Amino acid sequence: MEMTRKERIGLLMKTALQGIKENGGQLPVRDVLRYVEEHVQLTEHERQRYEKSGYVRWEALIHFYSIDCLKAGWLRKNKGIWYITDDGIDALRLSPEDFIRQAQEKYREWKSKHSIKEDKEESTELEQETEVIRRTAYEQAVSVARKEIEEYISQLGAYEFQDLVAALLRGMGYYTPFISPQGKDGGFDILAYKDPFGSTTPRIKVQVKHRNQKVTVKEVRELASLLNKEGEMGLIVSSGGFTADAEVEIRRSARHIEKMDLNDFIGLWEEYYDKMREEDKIYLPLRRVSFLAPPKE
Repeated sequence: MEMTRKERIGLLMKTALQGIKENGGQLPVRDVLRYVEEHVQLTEHERQRYEKSGYVRWEALIHFYSIDCLKAGWLRKNKGIWYITDDGIDALRLSPEDFIRQAQEKYREWKSKHSIKEDKEESTELEQETEVIRRTAYEQAVSVARKEIEEYISQLGAYEFQDLVAALLRGMGYYTPFISPQGKDGGFDILAYKDPFGSTTPRIKVQVKHRNQKVTVKEVRELASLLNKEGEMGLIVSSGGFTADAEVEIRRSARHIEKMDLNDFIGLWEEYYDKMREEDKIYLPLRRVSFLAPPKE
């Protein structure tokens, strides 16, 4: 039996959240779309493009109905990255029709609570298409910008990335009296102080890992062994991420250790960019562009 439109939308959204779940609970939106395309047999109608914008219909629908999942508490978004919640994982047990129906009900509850009268179900096809296009433009802009930054960082050498991390720390108000030169170091790559002499805490020993190299438990323990003085903490910055065991080790460590993955790094770089010295901005130069954003999600 052929699926109804509502069932098809439910299938698309369930598959999107399933893809996030299978990839550690978080996924860039472009990879969410890739997962859906690989796991759903899309119809000819879904593959068509909106005449007004040129956006592919099924992609735009996922952007549009992700707001229902967001307001249902099943999904979170941050800078082009989508995260599934525990409630979202539970919702995957629902049929496609029940999935989208419950998401829409929760969305309407949210609107009612915030005195918002508009309803996607009651809007005309043209009004709905206009809103789909508007949201898709916004999310695609965020996704494209994030991808460009990630690719720029991935092309840096290990010591160039180390300098980039040191620049971020200075933008955050730290002094960096020691940055490891090329060659063998003393177990950490950057020393960061809140004052020029390190007389106030925290005093941070930073280990930097670049590219596809995930931080392991062994590396977490090695950094922990270097934190011997009062007021010292460790920070591991890894563009390649962390193994699940390494994350557990960081949380359980008797020493104060924090982690920063590529997504965290980019978010902080954007946040502190305006506070950086001009000579530090050139490590990863940004230009802010303003455009009409969709209603607050």
